[in-house]
Amino acid sequence: MRYATLGGGKRIRPFLVTQTAQLLGAERSHALHVGAALECIHCYSLVHDDLPAMDDDALRRGRPTVHKAFDDATAILAGDALLTFAFDILSRPECHPAEGVRIALIAALARASGIGGMAGGQMLDLEAEGRFATAAPPLHDIAGVRTLQRMKTGALLHFACLSGALLAQADHEARDSIERYGFAIGEAFQIADDLLDIEGDPAVVGKATGKDASANKATLVDLLGVPAARERLNELVALAEQALARFGSAAAGLKATARFIANRNA
Repeated sequence: MRYATLGGGKRIRPFLVTQTAQLLGAERSHALHVGAALECIHCYSLVHDDLPAMDDDALRRGRPTVHKAFDDATAILAGDALLTFAFDILSRPECHPAEGVRIALIAALARASGIGGMAGGQMLDLEAEGRFATAAPPLHDIAGVRTLQRMKTGALLHFACLSGALLAQADHEARDSIERYGFAIGEAFQIADDLLDIEGDPAVVGKATGKDASANKATLVDLLGVPAARERLNELVALAEQALARFGSAAAGLKATARFIANRNA
């Protein structure tokens, strides 16, 4: 579990938790607990995604993946333990003194992680590769791919932003602005990731590249082409910045984060 969570990574999701919480006036100590829980979920998903039955990757963050460093059974159980530990963290009074806020956080993270979010999105992703003998057609159209990516990648990034609003018990307008920002950067993150799979240096990215095309993965870059995908990426950064307009200069850090997500090289 330590190998999976503490060995590198950008920590972009917990960073978003702390930044949105700060913007809306929530306590940093509460945000750090939520960020830790969210990172447990994210890292569990990477451990399981890397398994031979899923994406079958040997390298993650520049090191052997968990099932390579240990074995498949250990990787499965480490992922299971990280998943459940996340909700243990959120249930603690140190996360937030108000039980209603803790329940709201638990419910929101469960939804972002489960069938309507990350896990469901991963299933759609595998289905789009033609991995299953199902009657459902593969999602290789723009609307379908956006749905898939909003679930698989966007849901946890959206939660990272939403959780700051939940911790701060923000009003409807503030929460709506933060959620629109979260949706925009969620889509942007996946497009940037798909571009890195085509153009990135494996030594910098820290994992194998060029796998999406060979696996017949459904991506917006494949459907739109690289120039149009980059144009969409710029549009999403602009939407993210517009969503934060009401906060003025206080949101400068979150705006810079949107640009980092779009322009990252790893």
